[in-house]
Amino acid sequence: MTILTRRGGALLGAAALATAALPRGAAAQPAPLVNPGFHRFKIGGFTVTTLFDGTARLTLEGFVGNAPVAEVQAVLAKSFLPTDHYLTPYTVTVVETGTAVVMFDAGTGGQLSPQAGRMAANMAAAGLDPARITHVVFTHFHGDHITGLTTAQNQAVFPNAEIVVPAAEWRFWTDASNEGPAPARQKPNFANTARRFGPYQGKIRQVQEGQEAVPGIRAVSAFGHSPGHTCWHVSDGPAQLMVLGDITHRPELFARRPELQVMFDFDPTTAVETRKRMLDRVATDRIHVTGYHFPFPAHGFIAKEGQGYRYVPADWAAS
Repeated sequence: MTILTRRGGALLGAAALATAALPRGAAAQPAPLVNPGFHRFKIGGFTVTTLFDGTARLTLEGFVGNAPVAEVQAVLAKSFLPTDHYLTPYTVTVVETGTAVVMFDAGTGGQLSPQAGRMAANMAAAGLDPARITHVVFTHFHGDHITGLTTAQNQAVFPNAEIVVPAAEWRFWTDASNEGPAPARQKPNFANTARRFGPYQGKIRQVQEGQEAVPGIRAVSAFGHSPGHTCWHVSDGPAQLMVLGDITHRPELFARRPELQVMFDFDPTTAVETRKRMLDRVATDRIHVTGYHFPFPAHGFIAKEGQGYRYVPADWAAS
């Protein structure tokens, strides 16, 4: 029940009069464009948009290589997540710097999970034409990150984009001699890399640790999940964002228990070491983060908690 006092009514009346006195149109400024499939926030003067691409439902059996299913289920239950399957979200991040429109990874292109492939529709809702993308910058070359580079007919989706790739990742997946000794689960990545990057030949730039994709966006080597997995540090003045890629799959599981090894890790031991190092860095320095497999809108902060970490979603209103 709401109680309106005489003083409160006077204050409300004064507020109404003040609003009426504003210049025409000032009281009815449109709200920032929002939609359940995309979300915007600022990092300094940069505009960041996260785009939901959908989900995939995976079996828990074998998903974590160094813990029994019952233990994994117990961790998932603590975050009120399903315990009979693993639901992985896909979210692509776009940063508009004022001189560049940079997309991090390219989504599934609607060619993998039947519950994924929504990025194109959500780009349209957000007013992001694929032709406006000036750079597609990759964290790594797993299929759920690169398949959206091309259509099912293998036509380029981003016709005006320069493709920026981690040099170590490019060297590994484009060297056919690496396919033989690669883990069986990883072998399809060789052919998919050739297929998806093929239409962009002549537009691909390799970068090393510490080099910039564009001014304000710098490579941070984070190997393990894949041979050249790379995070991207975005900064505008003191404002910072770390695009984590697959440093952790769902943080409710792999940030809480960073020693767990997901079945997609190329080098599980190195992946765990890198995960702990990167999570410690963003937690200690209080760096805003986005994660490809974080629950949408997939951005917030990492806090140290016990022997692990906790994902803290960014406050919606403050972002």
